[in-house]
This record gives sequence, structure tokens and C-alpha cells, in this order.
Amino acid sequence: METKTKILVTGGAGNIGSALVARLISNQTNFVVIVDNLSTGTTEKLPSHTLSNWKFIKADVNQVNDISSVMLSYNFDYVFHFAAVVGVHRTLENPLQVLNDIEGIKNILNFSKNSTVRHVYFSSSSEVYGEPVELPQNEYRTPLNSRVPYAVVKNVGECFFRTYWQTYNLPYTIFRFFNTYGPNQSTDFVVPKFLASALKNQDICIYGDGAQTRTFTYIDDTIQVCETIFNKGLYVNDVINIGNDELMTIKELAELTISLTGSKSKLAYLPPLKEGDMTRRQPDNSKMKAILNKKLIGVEEGIMKMMKDQRFLKAIS
Repeated sequence: METKTKILVTGGAGNIGSALVARLISNQTNFVVIVDNLSTGTTEKLPSHTLSNWKFIKADVNQVNDISSVMLSYNFDYVFHFAAVVGVHRTLENPLQVLNDIEGIKNILNFSKNSTVRHVYFSSSSEVYGEPVELPQNEYRTPLNSRVPYAVVKNVGECFFRTYWQTYNLPYTIFRFFNTYGPNQSTDFVVPKFLASALKNQDICIYGDGAQTRTFTYIDDTIQVCETIFNKGLYVNDVINIGNDELMTIKELAELTISLTGSKSKLAYLPPLKEGDMTRRQPDNSKMKAILNKKLIGVEEGIMKMMKDQRFLKAIS
């Protein structure tokens, strides 16, 4: 009987987590256990039941009793810790819940050290950089200076992963994700939110004047990088920015979305967010480009892909 590579993906019912799971289980030598408390993820994002090399367990990684039973039941080879409270509004409105994610990070690392786990992967964020002191934002040069709870937790999490390597020789890789969008992303994130509004000819709401600049990464590029790093053992005990580097203002994104959909939507301006809405964000993605060795999917192409995706159309109907 063939021995499977056992992989745990926490937050596997979320946007990036579910896409990673789909790619991992396409390799029949992998067996993936998906853990998610479904606070922001949904069961609709889980893989097809026609595939047998995965299992879903509803559990809260921040609760030690929940995650201990999972970790002790399977001798995992690899762990992707992607579970977290996400979304600007959600994280700003629930700071204590965000800070509690530190418990999940500690739980994952404590059960991974001195076990069969060979490598842990952590989902960090571009938010750790805060307001940029330089563009593009480099993994080693740019200071991690955001004071927003979500960013603080990601920064602390990175420190935990580095420390467990130094103390317990538990290898890690840190993914600093910049805006990743796709058909499985919740509509409280900017690209699907704008697209859903445009397809319904509703006003597209923009916080502030819309001059904030962002880069937008289509899910396929993000997951291809993660999978390649995993398969080839790249960036061991290191960090990598994962994101497109083509800058666009939020207003330009809204106007592009209206144009591509032929929508009758109008732009509606709301007061700026009090905190957490950084004016600029752009990764130094030279590592990512070297891995992919191809042109990244542009925003226009990505939006067109979403418009044709039945998962997205069903979610907004």
C-alpha cells in the first residue's frame, strides 16, 4: 500500500487555503486534512467528494483541545498554517479576536515541534509593512512597522516561527501575501466586492478618495508559487513576498471593473477608514518572478476569469 504524504492545512476553507488544498490533492500521493472553524471560510470551498485523499474537520486552531486531537490523530509531514481572522473591517472591529490568533500560532508550533512534522508554512501578510518607507517593499530591508492588531499578530507570528527553528530546529517558510483575489474570495474584499456590485449595476463604494495604490494578485499565481516552494523545498527558514507588483489605485480598479462589465454602476465615496487603509503597498516580488518565470496574470485578465467562473457567479446570485 502506497504511503501518503500527510499535510495539514488550517484555514483550508478560505480563499487561499482552499485553492492550495485543491492543488495539493491533485497529487494522489498527498493526503490533506483541512481544519477550519468556518468563521470566515465556507464548506462550499471544500474539494469535490469524488476525491478521497482529503478530510475536513471543523475545529478552532486557537482552542488547544480542538487542534490537539487533530495533530495527535495524524502523523503529519507538513503543516500550512493559514487560519486567521481576515479582512480590514473584520479585523478592525474584532481586535481581541485577532489577537487570539496568537494562540493558534503557538498551538500549531507546539504540536509540530519534536513530532513527525518536517516543515511548517505560515501565512503572513503585506500588512506587516505598514505605511511604506520605500517602494517596492523588500523582505529584508523594509521595516515591519504597522500597529494595526492584524499586522502585529502576523509580525509576532513570524517571530514565533523563526524562534521555533532556532530553538527546536523546526524548519519554516513565511509567505507574505499581498492582495490575492479570485472566484472563491468573499465579497467583503475589494475585487469581488467591486465586481459583484458592477454585475448588479449597484454603486461601487470607495473609502476616501480612492487614490490608495494597491497591487492585485490572481489566485492561480499565488498558489503556483506556494506549490513550487513546497515541491522543490525552496526558501527554507526564509520569507518571500507573494504578490503582483503592478500598481493601481482603488479608483482605477473600480473604473476598470465598470468598463469590463459594461455596468451602469456609479462610484460612491465614503469617509476614509480611521486606520488600516495604507496609502501605498507594492512588493519587491523578484523571488516570486524567478520561481514562476512567466508574466503574472494582470488585473484585467483576472477579472475576466472571475466573470466566467460559475463559483463566483453562484456566490453573488
